[in-house]
Amino acid sequence: MELKNDTTTSALAYNGHDVIEIIGAREHNLKNLNINIPRNQLVVITGISGSGKSSLAFDTIYAEGQRRYMESFSAYARSFIGDMERPDVDKINGLSPVISIEQKTTSRNPRSTVGTVTEIYDFLRLLYARAGEAFSYITGNKMERLTEDQIIDRILQLFDNKKLTLLAPLVKGRKGHYRELFVQIRKQGFSKVRIDGQMEELSAKMQLDRYKIHDIEVVIDRVIVKEGDRFRIGQSLKTALKEGKGSVMILEEDGKIHYFSKNLMDPESGLSYDEPAPNSFSFNSPYGACPICNGMGTIEEITRESIIPDPTISISRGGIIPLGEYRDIWIFKKVEAILKRYDLNITAPINQLPEEVIQILLHGDDEPVAVQSKKYPGTDWHTKFEGIVDFLERQKEGASEKMQAWLNEFLVINTCPECNGARLKKESLHFIIDNKNISELSAMDLGSLAKWMGGLGERLTGRQQIIAEEILKELNKRIGFLLDVGLEYLHLDRPLRTLSGGEAQRIRLATQIGSQLVGVLYILDEPSIGLHQRDNQKLISALKNLRDIGNSVIVVEHDKDMMIASDFVIDIGPGAGRLGGKIVAQGTPEYFKEAPGLTAQYLYGKKKIQFHSDRREGNGKELVLVGAKGNNLKNVTLTLPLGKMICITGVSGSGKSSLIHDTLFPILNTHFYRSRLTPLEYEKVEGLKNLDKVIEIDQSPIGRTPRSNPATYTGVFSEIRDLFTNMPESKIRGYKPGRFSFNVKGGRCETCQGGGMRVIEMDFLPDVLVPCETCKGKRYNRETLEVRFKGKSIADILDMTVSEAVEFFEHFPKILRKIQTLNDVGLGYISLGQHATTLSGGEAQRVKLATELSKKDTGKTFYILDEPTTGLHFQDIEHLMDVLNKLVDKGNSVLIIEHNMDVIKMADHIIDLGPEGGAAGGMIIAEGTPEELVQNVVGHTSFFLKEEM
Repeated sequence: MELKNDTTTSALAYNGHDVIEIIGAREHNLKNLNINIPRNQLVVITGISGSGKSSLAFDTIYAEGQRRYMESFSAYARSFIGDMERPDVDKINGLSPVISIEQKTTSRNPRSTVGTVTEIYDFLRLLYARAGEAFSYITGNKMERLTEDQIIDRILQLFDNKKLTLLAPLVKGRKGHYRELFVQIRKQGFSKVRIDGQMEELSAKMQLDRYKIHDIEVVIDRVIVKEGDRFRIGQSLKTALKEGKGSVMILEEDGKIHYFSKNLMDPESGLSYDEPAPNSFSFNSPYGACPICNGMGTIEEITRESIIPDPTISISRGGIIPLGEYRDIWIFKKVEAILKRYDLNITAPINQLPEEVIQILLHGDDEPVAVQSKKYPGTDWHTKFEGIVDFLERQKEGASEKMQAWLNEFLVINTCPECNGARLKKESLHFIIDNKNISELSAMDLGSLAKWMGGLGERLTGRQQIIAEEILKELNKRIGFLLDVGLEYLHLDRPLRTLSGGEAQRIRLATQIGSQLVGVLYILDEPSIGLHQRDNQKLISALKNLRDIGNSVIVVEHDKDMMIASDFVIDIGPGAGRLGGKIVAQGTPEYFKEAPGLTAQYLYGKKKIQFHSDRREGNGKELVLVGAKGNNLKNVTLTLPLGKMICITGVSGSGKSSLIHDTLFPILNTHFYRSRLTPLEYEKVEGLKNLDKVIEIDQSPIGRTPRSNPATYTGVFSEIRDLFTNMPESKIRGYKPGRFSFNVKGGRCETCQGGGMRVIEMDFLPDVLVPCETCKGKRYNRETLEVRFKGKSIADILDMTVSEAVEFFEHFPKILRKIQTLNDVGLGYISLGQHATTLSGGEAQRVKLATELSKKDTGKTFYILDEPTTGLHFQDIEHLMDVLNKLVDKGNSVLIIEHNMDVIKMADHIIDLGPEGGAAGGMIIAEGTPEELVQNVVGHTSFFLKEEM
């Protein structure tokens, strides 16, 4: 079969190959693959989950590319890195430098935002530092800088023939006795100072009250302003500016004060700012961050509501949560003594106590409290009462982990009152360009920001235009790349940890397009996650753009549009795990019309995911959320019919996550589990009595270390350890379940402490995991591995795939139930002990789903799933929907946030948000059964659904 290469730049120019030739790939489940992948083309690798797509793309091609890059380092540099494992492949020819753009590499740091990671915020900081105009936060006046000559001219013009005193400000609004300062001024020959508005002669041993706030200015000269005295005024002004560090105060006879400065200064109030620099606008620098919240935008507070959730209960019955119920201890004696002072009883409900008393209990007072001594009857101890909130606040400093966990129950995260969530100090927020400060730009969505930037050049002054020209070019370019990959709804201040895997990946893709490298091999892992069908074309164009400038692009993907738009498709299969690892078909999308295999059949509609047109009626009950107004939501009232499968749809950024994750889920979670999650603004919620628990299954990892794995997460590992403990060999040796745990001393390998992997820290590259040299990745020591069940050690069982384990444990119902659900959600191919760090977002989500499914459901459970089809092939979606349908058939309600049309068409009820993303979204534009949406096409979702059905 002939490979087409229609790009203008021939790959032959780079290294004599127009294909990447892979010979004998055997990594993981690959069956000795030989394949030629065309270079300088957009190639899609697809196949059912676990068929070996990632093994080929990441563990073979990328791993070998990275290893060869490492080999180019000097022997000295390599000695720190250690040798990278060679992938199990005979030979790869025609490999370019490789860049992988995966989903898992997002930062968990709350200080990382979309703006900082794309460097757009860095350019904005530079723009504001060089071209921003400063305004006073006291009077709102424009701040001005003057030269010495300009100040003299102003003085001569404004104060002709007036008697003036020139003062140099030394101290402004600070405490202290300033004895040394007065000595120093006297030595310099000055005789008078103005202290807190009063003129005083300098005298020996002069000092002030050190606990009061003072303003101190030194008197430089007294003059009557005349044109002829210009020289004298100039000399005195020079001295005043030197002593006052660039600022001078002019005092008239009637006591009126005027301020002048060589720095930025407000002429009315005398407020001055430091010279702006880029770090003055950084919330990660002490020069720019808000001093109250340290640049986080939020603060943790202990509030009255978190300590006294139910004021109808008395203190003795545990109304103040940190104190608990009444016990014969010191703190309760103190509380009783305070109440006795006001003739009150500890058994009275808290809401019947006077406000003054509650304030004393929470924040203490200075009046000593008398408590009778147990040790010395008849004597009283007189001590001050600190207050419960103040006591808890003090405990936060240097608290142990256990104490910290207890304190966290009372901490509430609130917006910082000083900066209102803007993260910067107020000086930085009063630098303005075109009526906007830098925080207002960060809060705009990228689409609006691009429009604002577009016409900014014409709205700037001549000086600003010259300064800003180059910076604006860079900004427009970078914002343009983000718009090209369909991210116009994101804000620059959005924390990176709140992005979906697909969004984070598309940000990195935009950065790569911006770097304009040529001759590189890019490997992407499902970049279409979280993208509405409407935006798919943008993403495909961005990838084609990378290809057209002379790069090779390999995409691991299940999306139908992406496959049809690509130059070459490779289908790996036919099954998952052991049953996969072979090439089912390869060729142009045209060739796939006749190709064998499941992918080809689904791709051109020979095989379809079936749906029933008779939708469920539900149980007639509803859950209603009224007046949701958080983020971009426009006073939305959400009505969810229970006992159905509900799908929430809408273009990216239309408000789906704000409505479900940030409003509905925190309300339900707080109601059922008394959690501390704070929902976004809403009016009320009705129908909670129709449910008895809520379960949210999202794509966050099941663990952050190689120690977490599907077996430990689902709880099946405890049952397996008990099974090994009961083996005759274990009983003879006296082994307990702890012997078979890789997290405690005893049975684990002590070199890697049971991790099986060692982390090699690389200073300038991501950390590399290498198998432990002692246990070869088995996690246990030799003695533990000698205990066998059906010929397998505990390490062998962790290495089994889920589908192998289903056969192996078929006669152990307790173990089988948990493993079977993993198999049912399409995870038959992962191994029980697979490191959590190697699972994709979609796999982690299905592990959580399986864990919940293996528990007993109540028939009144509300499940929330966020894009469960991530990483799923058409065939796997069918299996997943069977599992979810079983849940709904038992009477539970399942709510899915989804873009995949195969899932949307199977829902009983669809709620579509829109019409666009960002500020143009946040409304419910259509709801009903799929058939009802198709009849009256409103919005983008109904349009694509009509095509699908």
